[in-house]
Amino acid sequence: MKRKIVACTIGNCVHVAGVMNFLSIAEQEGYDTEFLGLTLSVDELLKEVKIKKPDYVGVSFRLTPEPLNNILKELKEKIEKEGLRDIKWIFGGNEPAALVAKESGIFYKVFDGTEDLDEVIAFLRGNEKEEFEYYPGYLISRINSKYPYPIIRHHLGLPSVEDTVEAIKKIAESKVLDVISIAPDQNAQSFFFEPEKMDKRLDGAGGVPVRKKEDFIKMYEAAQRGNFPLLRCYSGTSNLIKFAELLKETINNAWAAIPLCWYSELDGRGPRSVRDAIYENQQAMKWHGERGIPVEVNEAHHWSLRDAHDAVGVAAFYLAAYNAKKAGVKDFIGQFMFNVPPTLSPKMDIAKMLAKIELVRELEDANFRVYRQVRAGLASFPSDLLMAKGQLAYSAYISMALKPHIYHVVGYCEAHHAAGAEEIIESCKIARQIIKNSFLGMPDFEKDKEVIDRKERLKEDAMLIIDAIKELGKGVEDPLSSPDCIAEAIKIGILDAPHLKGNKAAKGTLATKMYNGALYPYDPVEKRIISEKERIERLFCRI
Repeated sequence: MKRKIVACTIGNCVHVAGVMNFLSIAEQEGYDTEFLGLTLSVDELLKEVKIKKPDYVGVSFRLTPEPLNNILKELKEKIEKEGLRDIKWIFGGNEPAALVAKESGIFYKVFDGTEDLDEVIAFLRGNEKEEFEYYPGYLISRINSKYPYPIIRHHLGLPSVEDTVEAIKKIAESKVLDVISIAPDQNAQSFFFEPEKMDKRLDGAGGVPVRKKEDFIKMYEAAQRGNFPLLRCYSGTSNLIKFAELLKETINNAWAAIPLCWYSELDGRGPRSVRDAIYENQQAMKWHGERGIPVEVNEAHHWSLRDAHDAVGVAAFYLAAYNAKKAGVKDFIGQFMFNVPPTLSPKMDIAKMLAKIELVRELEDANFRVYRQVRAGLASFPSDLLMAKGQLAYSAYISMALKPHIYHVVGYCEAHHAAGAEEIIESCKIARQIIKNSFLGMPDFEKDKEVIDRKERLKEDAMLIIDAIKELGKGVEDPLSSPDCIAEAIKIGILDAPHLKGNKAAKGTLATKMYNGALYPYDPVEKRIISEKERIERLFCRI
């Protein structure tokens, strides 16, 4: 049986937004809710309470607190007289009014407007506990404790370990972030176990210069406060298993982010051949899968960031999930990077993401679960910081159409400079407000005809790419997980991107063009968009 909440404003208070927001969240959480009206007198309120017989009564007052003393004195006396103490009374208001409410002794819970959405959800779910008990220490349980509200992630990597540790402390105390992604500098990613190979001039370039196990332990200890955010770290580009063991031991890595084809000669972030990178990345997925650690295969956006057309991004997402499942990963974190490229229209962006979701849904079963993580593409952020805040809000709202489990906040300042604690907190607060507002109701993009048509076409085109890889590997037991077949598919251009031109590991001849907000393959000689079928047929004709 549903629990019931009724609520109103009392006295002469006409400020109703807070009440309606609270009731909206309560309804999302499965409560039967009813707004009783504005400016009710004590007698009017108690009359409604006796008729409705609710489990909770919400009372709101957001004016100067002096008149509230007399109102609450009357309310308390009449609650006692009418025998209504068994009902749980809730108060919502500004901070001065909330102080008066607390002193009255009437209320089971007092909200003063400074609470985070997490605290409201915890109250409605009956999960108010000691801090260390309330905040789950593992990713999936953390997701489950909040869904349908996403947990929040942001990355952090300042030029020194000391600054990064202090920033983690501030962020944890702010309680705005569920997951802090440690961004090590490139020296650490490449040569943590071979420090003699580091170029000391590049220390701190791109992230925090972690150089020893104790650095990670310090960061973990810094996070044990506030809302106890989980920590995770980017994977290494060499010694992948040793690096994974280190992260598991020191920061209890919340999940691993491992590419399929990258951190290789394909992007220059490592010396590995594409074939060797695929094999080693698969082994890293397997290691995490065996230990029940969730895995994100950050593959699709690498192609899209290099201006590959939308169908390649969708196919790469499917290929990433397929390989994760094949490696024994049970909890797959699918990253959906919006605004890549920045000129994609919102509808076409959502269509691309829905195509990914629907294709990968075919892989899901009792042993393979997909969790949606959304984020904005960094290239979509202008360097003007005020305009960048607008981009953060815009992308957050659009991406909530995917009903994500994780929202990866990209700090508004990232196109200008690396985010520190204050900017991360500010960015997360902007995103959290957008997320909260999205639950008041959003357009259903999944029912939009343009979105549906584009989504279905992308699914068909992506499967043409997948089928082409299978055809290329005919006779191989499983071409879609064969390092040789995938590397060859890149070499001949089944998977390709304009930015790979001149790369010895790739075909690098693909041209793409934006049309009506979507990205298509393009023939620059004939000056026309070509279909995916024609593109694939041309490639096989040249083999």
